[in-house]
Amino acid sequence: MSNASPNNAWHALSAADALKQTDADHHGLAAAEAARRLHAFGRNELTEGAALNPWKLLVGQFKSLIIWILIGAAVVTGVLGEWVDCVAIVVIVILNALIGFYQEFSAEKSIAALRKMTAPQARVRRDGHAVLIPAAEVVPGDVLEFEPGDLVAADARLLEASSLKCVEAALTGESDAVDKDAGFLLPATAALGDRTNMLFMGTAVAAGQGRAVVVGTGMNSELGAISQLLRNAAASEEQTPLQKRLAALGRSLVWACLGIVALLFLLGLLRGTALFEMFLTSVSLAVAAVPEGLPAVVTVALGL
Repeated sequence: MSNASPNNAWHALSAADALKQTDADHHGLAAAEAARRLHAFGRNELTEGAALNPWKLLVGQFKSLIIWILIGAAVVTGVLGEWVDCVAIVVIVILNALIGFYQEFSAEKSIAALRKMTAPQARVRRDGHAVLIPAAEVVPGDVLEFEPGDLVAADARLLEASSLKCVEAALTGESDAVDKDAGFLLPATAALGDRTNMLFMGTAVAAGQGRAVVVGTGMNSELGAISQLLRNAAASEEQTPLQKRLAALGRSLVWACLGIVALLFLLGLLRGTALFEMFLTSVSLAVAAVPEGLPAVVTVALGL
């Protein structure tokens, strides 16, 4: 057999078919076979991504065009001696960077938090006997046994269930305990929260007892799929639609300000205003047109 994928429709198979697909039976695996599968499929763990680089996250907060416009405005106001405006703009830029850094740093930490949701131990049947083993040594085809308070060590298809209820809030957002039934056969397209004949890594048994055959471990579990999605999102350089629109707004502001400044500068010269005085007036107007509060407002709004 191959290590199961979250996309396999195990919930559409009967318990007998699930056992057949995993080359297992109700008595569990032999110790030698479990060791062979552990070597073949790897440990039942969520893999760690690249180490978090706080400096890279912090520098990333200054990639926005609007932020660079504000930094330019701060430099200009400082040169013109408008220190109150200069300090205000700098404070807003720093505040925006800190808030954005905190949000992204927290999102990166959520990947590490997923690892803490996994069970430390699992009760499995080996050579016909129930034994406690480290959860990292659970393999596809293992038969798990559950009782109230247990954390589910891997994705598994129920074989037996007696008044079994599980808390799956971490996966589905459903706060109430979900009733489980080994006898249900569900459509292959059934949503994750509707798969009442399945147990998932990282969820908890709230009541009852049950027995299930493991069909997905480590990164091939539903929790592993979420971890991979988070890792891909963190590594992606693609901008969100909001970031793209803010970048477009920044470019529009640049051209609009340049156009207005050039027009006022020419009109002032035509009216006979001194060159240096007209230059200061135009630059001051351009700086005033920059919405220095926009990045901070957007960042705080998204955070809330």
